[in-house]
Amino acid sequence: MTVREALRYAEETLRSAGVPDARLDAEYLLAGVLDAPRLLVVASGETPLTSQRTEQFFDLVARRAGREPLQYILGSQPFMGCSFCVDERVLIPRQDTEVLCEQALLCAPEQGAVLDLCTGSGALAVVIKKALPDLRVYGSDISAGALCLARRNAAENGVSVEFREGDLFAPFAGMRFSMIVSNPPYIPTGDLSSLQEEVKREPSLALDGGADGLSFYRRIASQAPGYLERDGVLLLEIGCDQAEAVGGLLTAAGFSAPRVVRDLAGRDRVVTARLSGEEGHV
Repeated sequence: MTVREALRYAEETLRSAGVPDARLDAEYLLAGVLDAPRLLVVASGETPLTSQRTEQFFDLVARRAGREPLQYILGSQPFMGCSFCVDERVLIPRQDTEVLCEQALLCAPEQGAVLDLCTGSGALAVVIKKALPDLRVYGSDISAGALCLARRNAAENGVSVEFREGDLFAPFAGMRFSMIVSNPPYIPTGDLSSLQEEVKREPSLALDGGADGLSFYRRIASQAPGYLERDGVLLLEIGCDQAEAVGGLLTAAGFSAPRVVRDLAGRDRVVTARLSGEEGHV
């Protein structure tokens, strides 16, 4: 079987299974099997595949046809110019979250401590540390499995980030941060069943934001003032219809003038706010 024939089979199989971007996914899967750039694989259409490579490829196609996320099958996902190992223990880093990361880099101090809550794969913490090496960067997650992967990602990207296991701020008693960032779970519980099949394969712990999707924002807004320095900044990724509600929570907690940042599609994506007055001190 040639590369062209294998790709045609895979595309038809994936399309029949309802997989979006069936052809592109087939190309990425074969590139993974051959450990070669995707475009080079596509250009070598008449090259024959060994029986072993063909079997490996068909196994991956079957997994993708079962709606396992492409990133879990390949084991990695690019984010902000870095590569991150991903599997079923973590949410897959998405382009939407690059908006949060970009805003964090714009708001970050030259020195001080930064905390990434609900760090998952560690993508935010790793990119911030890589871009601003003088910062002390911490990450927390309630999932031990996620933290195992986050530590691996930090090591493979050549940065030192301190990851701690625990629920939100619990591992950081007595500490203060110049900046806190978070992409918390924000999907309403009732909406989880209607998510894309691939998203349903991601950990519900990283998706379920409670009955109205705001459970974690309430907790972060109320607790963050006790962990921020005066004039410290909090940055939160949000669902596209949550800006007003999250902004109200932050204002009530003592943050000044929350600002909404939109993504490339023009949807509300990030809320940023600074802690006003003396609220950051006890």
